[in-house]
Amino acid sequence: MNKNKSNLVIAFQGMPGAYSNMACEAYFPGAKTLPCNSFEDMLNATKKSLSDYSMVPVENSLAGRVADIHHLIPDSGLFIIGEHFQRVNHQLLGLQNSDLKDIKSVKSHAQGLAQCRKFISDNNLLPVQHIDTAGAAEEISRTDDPTIAAIASDMASKIYNLKILKSNIEDATHNTTRFLIMGREPIMPSVDNTKSVTTIIFEVRSVPAALYKVLGGFATNGINLTKLESYIGGKEMNAARFYVDAEGHPETASMQNALEEMYFYTEPNSTKILGTYPRAKKNKT
Repeated sequence: MNKNKSNLVIAFQGMPGAYSNMACEAYFPGAKTLPCNSFEDMLNATKKSLSDYSMVPVENSLAGRVADIHHLIPDSGLFIIGEHFQRVNHQLLGLQNSDLKDIKSVKSHAQGLAQCRKFISDNNLLPVQHIDTAGAAEEISRTDDPTIAAIASDMASKIYNLKILKSNIEDATHNTTRFLIMGREPIMPSVDNTKSVTTIIFEVRSVPAALYKVLGGFATNGINLTKLESYIGGKEMNAARFYVDAEGHPETASMQNALEEMYFYTEPNSTKILGTYPRAKKNKT
């Protein structure tokens, strides 16, 4: 995959200036971006060929996993072809005539509010949840109330002509969001790539120690799991789905043996490989 093609279109959830927008520009420099109102719209845009890829936020180092996205990824019909770690620096944005001492309330996405909880508390601000960080910035730019601020990106401050009242207000300097890049077709790295990640979902059979035996298949074959999460799935919302990131490639003997063990202890047709892709380097700045 050539990430530098200017004719690529990358879908993201949010308005221009969202952190997902910044992730698109970092991973696909020069590509066009397609803002979408919801995660469903974003994934459907790629599925319907309105975009080439979707930039999907899945977890944050401070606020944890992004709500609902794990329910959407398995049934999207798309494949994970890469990952990206985006450093998140939150800015407190207000009108040009605003001053920090006059701010009473702050709007942002739930994740933005959660990642700046200490700053909000220390400054006695009223947190107001918004569907999108950049959307909160855009909304404030259309008001004339200098007592309301937004938590959003530096990009958003430029797009919506807002004043940065306080920079880098996130609770920790390691604040980073992990994104998955999803496309219509799998793009698998070479089996010789020793830093591949394979993402798998499955439902275990209703037998004693089934999950233990599934995980044991990875352990006995020397495969490291970097993520294991469970969530309720299925039409009746009564079946536990498990989401696994495993370090390894499906074409290696060790991964094939682990998958064979998994198939034995999981429900028929419940196991699905969502993608195999190179492990990205985390941004340490």
